[in-house]
Amino acid sequence: MVAVESPDDVLSDDDIVVRLKEAGIDIARRTVTKYREAMNIPSSVQRRRERRFCL
Repeated sequence: MVAVESPDDVLSDDDIVVRLKEAGIDIARRTVTKYREAMNIPSSVQRRRERRFCL
């Protein structure tokens, strides 16, 4: 999800939780945060700043 997000629509951890729940996966936001950090994926705020800077 994060790899294909647009620079104008960066997904927060809460947005990811909602999309996963719609797909039938019940997961807590803190779990999404835990795995995002473990995979060295920056927060939505940091990704938004990086992508706007690159444009």
